[in-house]
Amino acid sequence: MLPSFSQRRWTIVCFWVLTIAVIVAAPAVLPVFRLNLLGRFLSLSIVALGIDLIWGFTGLLSLGQGIFFALGGYAAAMYLQLSNAGDLPNGIPEFFGLYGVKELPFFWHPFASPWFALMAIWLIPGILAAVLGGLVFRNRIKGVYFSILTQAALLVFYNLFNGQQKLINGTNGLQTPATKLFGQYVGSDLMQRWFFWVTAVVVILIWALLRWVVRGRFGDVLIAIRDDEPRLRFAGYNPTLFKTFVFGLAGALAGIGGALYTVQSGSASPQFMEVPMSIDMVIWVAVGGRGTLVGAILGAVVINFAKSLVSEAMPESWLFIQGGLFILVVTALPEGVIGWFRGDGPGNLLNRLGLSRPSATYPRLELDGQEEVQP
Repeated sequence: MLPSFSQRRWTIVCFWVLTIAVIVAAPAVLPVFRLNLLGRFLSLSIVALGIDLIWGFTGLLSLGQGIFFALGGYAAAMYLQLSNAGDLPNGIPEFFGLYGVKELPFFWHPFASPWFALMAIWLIPGILAAVLGGLVFRNRIKGVYFSILTQAALLVFYNLFNGQQKLINGTNGLQTPATKLFGQYVGSDLMQRWFFWVTAVVVILIWALLRWVVRGRFGDVLIAIRDDEPRLRFAGYNPTLFKTFVFGLAGALAGIGGALYTVQSGSASPQFMEVPMSIDMVIWVAVGGRGTLVGAILGAVVINFAKSLVSEAMPESWLFIQGGLFILVVTALPEGVIGWFRGDGPGNLLNRLGLSRPSATYPRLELDGQEEVQP
């Protein structure tokens, strides 16, 4: 072993070598269905990375990330719908005809451009998150009140999108498998393999970016906001600007994840903005490990794969398993799985469960057979 490498650094290197090997081998080993699931779960891990940034490092628990996830998905789906509408009546997506709409709504027109769509996927969710965050943070709303506000905003957007049948197909959502991209059907096996590759690369790049962000002075400020915001204000910093920026960044990441998820799941739907899904996103990060980044990725991928496998075998049992898993994390593993391995590991878990032997008040002295201690 080279002396310049610590044991922890070698562990990280081995982890990423193994991860890249799995990604490279996955298309050759997994059937298309499982590969598609892995691609979806990797896209969900992008959302989890954003939540880890705002919750694990900044202390902002958002229960409304589904808003930004859905906006990214709708931006991708609207472009795909328009790019394939040229041969249809009136040159508009087919679902409009079901509601008697004969002219494309005005806000659809910009999405005919692929460059605008690529920008809108992350820029619209990011700007909306920054605006909402700025309005909240400048009033110094935080903690549970911030979480309640984000969930209330989620419900508002869900009802708004769910009722717009004539504009965005409402509850039915926008379908993508039958649309074409680069001359291939989006739902074809070939395109799904390409989407998997793109998603895996994007996840690694975003992880590297966020790791660079949190390891610098900016990351120190975020941790200071999480641990002692009043003291940071007294030091001359303005936490509102930092929180607004990271919340906007997390919104942009959710939009990217939503777009990649949409093209691999086959639709953009108001169901992305349902409350359980946003809560699930938080659970992924909590189980994987807050403030670790890698834990957010592993939590999203492993939990969703477990959900898929368990649901196939026992469809009604997953909610009980998920609830028990969350209770275990809250009571015994508040630092998550990755944090647990970085800490005391199994011994620490046994302590929290009350199963380990308590240590003596005073150390027992070895007196080499002497029964008394001579003064």
